[in-house]
Amino acid sequence: MARQSEDMQKNGHRDVILSVRGVDVAFGDKQILQHLDLDVYRGEILGFVGASGAGKSVLMRAILGLNKMNAGEIRLFGKDYRKLSEEERFVLDQRIGVMFQHGALFSSLSVVDNIKVPLREYLDLPDALMEELARVKIGLVGLPQDAGSKLPSELSGGMIKRAALARALALDPELLFLDEPTSGLDPIGAAEFDELIATLRDTLGLTVYMVTHDLDSLFLVCDRIAVLAEKKVLVAGDIDTMLAYNHPWVKAYFQGKRARLVNRGNERLVQT
Repeated sequence: MARQSEDMQKNGHRDVILSVRGVDVAFGDKQILQHLDLDVYRGEILGFVGASGAGKSVLMRAILGLNKMNAGEIRLFGKDYRKLSEEERFVLDQRIGVMFQHGALFSSLSVVDNIKVPLREYLDLPDALMEELARVKIGLVGLPQDAGSKLPSELSGGMIKRAALARALALDPELLFLDEPTSGLDPIGAAEFDELIATLRDTLGLTVYMVTHDLDSLFLVCDRIAVLAEKKVLVAGDIDTMLAYNHPWVKAYFQGKRARLVNRGNERLVQT
């Protein structure tokens, strides 16, 4: 409870776990993000959407300190990451998990050894205990235990996603970043992954920041959606907010033919 009260920021009765204010990012003369504001609330699954090339991954990398900002402030758990000491950053990093779009697993390491990477980096533990913890994460994401000894090249696309998720969860983070987690999966695999994310959020108390293009994920598992357009967050809210928002790209995305088919299919699922 001490940690929760320490980094609590209030927005009404909602705790802001990630606050982005006035962020500008440019590559050379090309402005990618400009005066961008965003809040992510504790315990929610936020879907972050935008056109290809709009800067979704750029913002995520800026939040993680991987892209340089020209202006603005990003606060994680109430703290400005850029102003922390090396020791403070080391502690804060352990509260964050990241799953990159294509898994980014080390090809020469087994699944178990991939999961051990953050454990080795941040914790001083016996190898046997790290092995045990890695095996727990493998079970947590729904992989069979024999997947632990396999290399990424021996896994299916869906298994690679789950292995990458297990590594992202290795340090028991509070805030989980997912970059296109269902891309490349068939509809059944994508639906199962969405269900897994929702279950992990509920059981582990995670906050999830999910960059996605998947309409099913947005309709079914996201509590809120933020839309990146015109170099900023144009609108943020629930799915009803998206459907009512009068902007050409937002309307095309959430009210286009494919979106209507997805929405009708989801309504039938709810009714049954």
